Amino acid sequence: MKFIHTADWHLGKLVHGIYMTEEQRYILEEFIELVKEEEPDAVVIAGDLYDRSVPPTEAVELLDEVLFRINVELDTPIVAVSGNHDSAERLSFGSSWYKHSQFYLKGKISADFTPIHIKGVNFHCVPYAEPGTVRQVLDDDSINSHHAAMEAIVNRIEEHMNPDEPHVFVGHAFVLGGKTTDSERTLSVGGSGCVGADVFKPFHYTALGHLHSPDAIRHKTIRYSGSLLKYSFSEAAQRKSVTIVEMGEDGTFECREKVLQPKQDMRELHGHMEELLDPAFYQSQKVNDYLKITLHDEGTLIDPINQLRQVYPNVLHLERKRDLTDAKKKNSFQILEDKKRSELDLFKEFYKDMTTGEFNGEKENVVRNVIDIARREVDHA
Repeated sequence: MKFIHTADWHLGKLVHGIYMTEEQRYILEEFIELVKEEEPDAVVIAGDLYDRSVPPTEAVELLDEVLFRINVELDTPIVAVSGNHDSAERLSFGSSWYKHSQFYLKGKISADFTPIHIKGVNFHCVPYAEPGTVRQVLDDDSINSHHAAMEAIVNRIEEHMNPDEPHVFVGHAFVLGGKTTDSERTLSVGGSGCVGADVFKPFHYTALGHLHSPDAIRHKTIRYSGSLLKYSFSEAAQRKSVTIVEMGEDGTFECREKVLQPKQDMRELHGHMEELLDPAFYQSQKVNDYLKITLHDEGTLIDPINQLRQVYPNVLHLERKRDLTDAKKKNSFQILEDKKRSELDLFKEFYKDMTTGEFNGEKENVVRNVIDIARREVDHA
């Protein structure tokens, strides 16, 4: 059985003020050609089909067109779940009759964990859900983190798993130890958004979305497909691909990647203005790529971004190396200064930044008492 694992399309994505819809259309045309070529038994989409819960009209139309071409025109089953950027309710619309054309889309978490059976393989679809939602759906008051929620879900799934058949988990989660980038929305503060890898032990293959790099985690059976495009300059060095999985009757599998080539790449350039504007340099560059440029010049420059855009029309971000160095020094100095100040002084400054109210003597006494209590607790710890 062969399936293609993809995720994190983020249709409707806005990057530095530019909608990426046309770039997404281009890369999805490439993806459709891959489906034609590979003729998989299923396409698996592990969440974040859209970039926001209320996507722009163009994004909705693009998704509708692409899914129709894959599912109906190419007669390929689709297995998909919602991610943390999607609206579970919107994606769930029509799911009851989609199944008639083997389009299995699970937008909302429910207590029904019946797997989707395709060519001898069981696909267990678990859309993204907050722990509180899972706690309510499963009627389990012990669920207070993403790990506990996933553990409870997998326990329910295991109750009805056939040990003689292959099992694939399809979900959207942040596995502990995964490498993040700037374009992934934090699931929760602290470590409560993480899920331990051991939770997925019952499955032969775990197809995940959320982290945008196929190298986000190194694991024998857990894999992120990564996003189709680069969505921030923190992803500039990443390759973008989809994963083609060929699975045997005993659940053993082999993976291979298909790297996708965007119409316009997202890259970083470093150098002096004179060098970057020299034809000997830029004639060897793909000047229409989306660029972040870091200038090494130290003197005053007159309108550098417009000068650069005469050659590189898609400069999205420009910064000076000197400014970065100065900012780091300033930040280090501020940390040292903060260490010299008392907790009360730091709280006064925080209060001033956060409110318009007066920090009077009564409030100062309350805070001072809290600080004293905290110090005594630390001393006795």
